[in-house]
Amino acid sequence: MIMPIERIPDWDQRLARQDAFWQCEIIDRPVIVMTLPKAAPVQPWPVEKAYAEPRERWMDVERVVECAVAGALNTDCLGDALPTAWPNLGPEVFSAFFGMEMEYTQDTSWGIPNLTDWAQADALVFDEDNFYRRKLSELTDALLAAGKGLYYVGLSDLHAGGDGIAAFRDPQDLNIDMLTAPDDVKRLLARLGPVYFDILDHYFEKLQTAGQAITSWPGIVSSKRWYVPSNDFSCMLSAEMFDEFFLPGIAEECRHLEASIYHLDGPDALRHLDSLLAIDELNAIQWVYGEGNGAPLDWLSVYQRCQEAGKGIQLFSVAPDALDTLMANLRPEGVWMSVNAKDGNEAQAVLDKVETWT
Repeated sequence: MIMPIERIPDWDQRLARQDAFWQCEIIDRPVIVMTLPKAAPVQPWPVEKAYAEPRERWMDVERVVECAVAGALNTDCLGDALPTAWPNLGPEVFSAFFGMEMEYTQDTSWGIPNLTDWAQADALVFDEDNFYRRKLSELTDALLAAGKGLYYVGLSDLHAGGDGIAAFRDPQDLNIDMLTAPDDVKRLLARLGPVYFDILDHYFEKLQTAGQAITSWPGIVSSKRWYVPSNDFSCMLSAEMFDEFFLPGIAEECRHLEASIYHLDGPDALRHLDSLLAIDELNAIQWVYGEGNGAPLDWLSVYQRCQEAGKGIQLFSVAPDALDTLMANLRPEGVWMSVNAKDGNEAQAVLDKVETWT
């Protein structure tokens, strides 16, 4: 059974709407997520510590837990929003499980490429006792212990497939490898896939045994074992090369999951949309058009293509005054939308409006 969130009386209805999203169905309306900071914090925010280097801040389990607890208690979750917390060591941490080192700043992280020669590829071996693997488990367990009845704990952001190999090699080098060492790339892809699935299953089991719904960085909260297939490296590839090297693995990942939403990142990745929409087992598309590339209303044609293919769509940071146009041009079934309401009154007006979108 999924653990209730004690201060949200309709938590089960919010989960049910998000479960329906995967099948492009609605119970009474689309999923609408809004959050607002409480006017007066009910939990003190942790005092920022002094660290010798940024890496220590990321690894400070106590700080991560204190921030998660304060964030949950100091935020009003409106519409279908549910409080979440997820352990984060950066999206390239999956490659770090194979011996790659990570570099950290205050706000971001990246991997330090460690595959300088394809002859060394067999030395990239998953290590259960790897520092980053143990730290991710430590963070997850600590968040679970502190968050009972307060928030749902999510899976970390894990990039396997093309992004996993790009971390080992560096994207520019991998781009050349696609032409000069295609068989090496395919062999390493085949080795990474089973490990990735084992890691996902491990955390699904851990979270569900603890009574958790499944969530991660996109903010969706569901009873389904869902995750986010992605390939940011694909913006450097032709459609033909993407289809040959990476599309089969993405389809396999979708088949492994109960539900999936593909993270389509940037205008240069749009050339792959039709191939992705042809994956029967893929449930939804998260289109991230990027800073400086407009707002959701500028990409109606992309959302419409997804809906015409029977896929759900996730829209971020929607302005309330954009709702009328979105509602006139999109079907409500399979829509998951976060809306930037400025206060509780505007949030209620948003809900009143979308309740007619059925």
